[in-house]
Amino acid sequence: MKRSTLRLAAAIGLATALAAPAFAADTLQTIRERGKIICGTSPGVAGFSLQDANGRWEGFDTDICRALAAIIFNDTEKAAFVPLTSKDRLIALQAGEIDVLPRTTTWTLARNAGQGVTFTAVNYYDGQGFMVTKKLGVTSAAQLGGASICVAQGTTSELNLADYFRKLGAEYEPAAFSTSEEAMKAYEAGRCDAYTTDVSALSAVKMKLQAPDAHVILPEIISKEPLGPWVRTGDETWFNLVRWTVFALVNAEELGITKANLQEMLKSPNPEIKRFLGRDGKMGEAMGVSNDWVVRVIAAVGNYGESFERHLGAKSRLHLARGPNELWSRGGIQYSPPFR
Repeated sequence: MKRSTLRLAAAIGLATALAAPAFAADTLQTIRERGKIICGTSPGVAGFSLQDANGRWEGFDTDICRALAAIIFNDTEKAAFVPLTSKDRLIALQAGEIDVLPRTTTWTLARNAGQGVTFTAVNYYDGQGFMVTKKLGVTSAAQLGGASICVAQGTTSELNLADYFRKLGAEYEPAAFSTSEEAMKAYEAGRCDAYTTDVSALSAVKMKLQAPDAHVILPEIISKEPLGPWVRTGDETWFNLVRWTVFALVNAEELGITKANLQEMLKSPNPEIKRFLGRDGKMGEAMGVSNDWVVRVIAAVGNYGESFERHLGAKSRLHLARGPNELWSRGGIQYSPPFR
C-alpha cells in the first residue's frame, strides 16, 4: 500500500474517532453493569418531574425512566435521577453523566445536529406562552410591547421570545436568569411584568405562587415545543429502546391495554396484541431485552393516557387538557408506528 493511501486511511480513521461521541458505545450494557439507570430531570416541574414528601421523583417524564428501569431490571426503583438546569442538561448527557434525558427539552434542528445528542420521540406537544398579573390589565401577548419579561437562559423560550417581538415589531426588556426557578421568583417579586416558558410549565408555576388567582396565562401560543427524551448519538440500540418505549406507551393506549387489564389482555387471541405483548415473535431480543419488555412497561407505569391523566390531566393538580397529545384517532396527533 502506498504511503499516500496509508496517510489517507489514517486520516479517515482519526476523523471518525473524533466524530464519534464519547460514552456512546454500549449504554445498555453499561447500565446493566452499574445496576441502575441514571436519568436527567428538571430541578422540579410539577407534573413532569418533582420530588414528593419522601424525596421520590414522580412525574410524566420520570415515568419514562421508570419504564426503562422496568425493562432492564424489572424494577422501577433502579432508576436514579439527576436534577439539571436548562443550561446543563445537554452537556451532562454529552459528557456521559446521565444515560438518558427525559426532561422537558424541545426537539430542534440545532440541538439534534452536531451536538452529539439525538432526540428519540415526542412524549408531549407543548407551546410557549406568557403569564402576567391581572392588575397589569393585559389580555393579549401583543400588548406586552415595552414590558420587562422574565425568562430562563439556555432555553428555546429565550430565543422564541426575541423572535416573537421582532415579528411583532415591538421593543421589550428581557430579564434572563440562570434557571427557571430564579426567573419565576423574580416574576413573583415584581421584577418583571411577565414570565414566559412552555404553557405546561406556566400552569405548574402558577400553582406555586402565593396568590395564584392574581395571575393569568395569556391565550397566545407563540411556538411549537415538541418535548421528549434525548440520548447520546452513536448508540443505535439504546436509541431504539428509548424511542420505542415511548411508542409502546402510546400503542398500549391505542389497543386499550391498561395496567388494570394487562393480565387479561395477555390471554387475547388478537395477533396484533399477542405480537405487541411479546407472546408472538422476538422483537425484544432484537433490541437486547426480554420479549416481555412491553408487559413490564405497562405493569410499571400503565399506558400513555394513564400516565398523562395521573400526572398532568384530570387526576392531577394541573388539570391540563390532552389537546394535541390526544391519540390521532381522537383528534390529537399522538401516534405510534406499527409494532410489527
